[in-house]
Amino acid sequence: MTRWRQNDAAGTREHPVPEILPPGVGMPAPDEAWREIPRDRPPVVDRASGPRSWAAAPATYVLVGVNVAVFLFMVLDGVSPRGPTSAQLLQWGATQHDFVLFGGQWWRLITSTFVHIGIIHLATNMWCLWNLGLLGEPLLGAFGMTAVYLLTGTAGNLLSLAISDPRSVSAGASGAVFGLAGVLIVLLKSRYLPVPPEELKSLRRSVIYFAVLNFAIGAGSLFLPASIPKIDNFAHLGGFLIGLALGVFLVPKIGAARNRYRRRQTIVFSGMLLLLLTLAYGIASYNGVSFPGL
Repeated sequence: MTRWRQNDAAGTREHPVPEILPPGVGMPAPDEAWREIPRDRPPVVDRASGPRSWAAAPATYVLVGVNVAVFLFMVLDGVSPRGPTSAQLLQWGATQHDFVLFGGQWWRLITSTFVHIGIIHLATNMWCLWNLGLLGEPLLGAFGMTAVYLLTGTAGNLLSLAISDPRSVSAGASGAVFGLAGVLIVLLKSRYLPVPPEELKSLRRSVIYFAVLNFAIGAGSLFLPASIPKIDNFAHLGGFLIGLALGVFLVPKIGAARNRYRRRQTIVFSGMLLLLLTLAYGIASYNGVSFPGL
């Protein structure tokens, strides 16, 4: 799972619908009726009940679909599926220091999360997004999944914008994927999830291994020849840290009304958006960019 940086220089009673329901095959979907789960024993997860359906993770499928569609449109427009140029990537919405800061094209912080540098880049990112999304969306809901993708992807781009080589062109969904991993690492530690503790530990350990491995791969890419696009670890780190922060405020309270959880999500995501806007303003000011009227 990579985000590339291309360098030009180189129940039985009625209950409110609960805040959160367990992930996994055989478990009820987030918006289904709540069944009371005894506190003294964990539920049994039926692994043989069949594959996950579209209805269990619609936002994940939509996000994957949008990424794939953008790539197909790029190829149909004449962009190489294996090695697009920096100019082509910028045409389709990738980020670059001067375009964003001095060109005022801040929208690139979002659009670049749907642009990929070649078919392998797209395939690895979408495989990771699909797997983490199927695990995370039943916990977060479709709104939460979409918000996490956009906010953490933007956060990763902001950190990259602030620290990376100003000449580099950056694109990819992996800042958002790392953000989702960060949220899951926090959520899967919650003792309120009605899932056997051993399974939660296993799932959480897998997500942690995923993050560590990909950070290591990103660091290793720094030693590749200058002609090969580098992995943008700053985008990964920015998305991951914001994901961890979001996860702290999104830990569920079992049995609480789901509409309360949605309100809490809205407050948390709005607060994070305000924080990102503040950070963007700070980065721009540091680089001597002014905003008339502010």
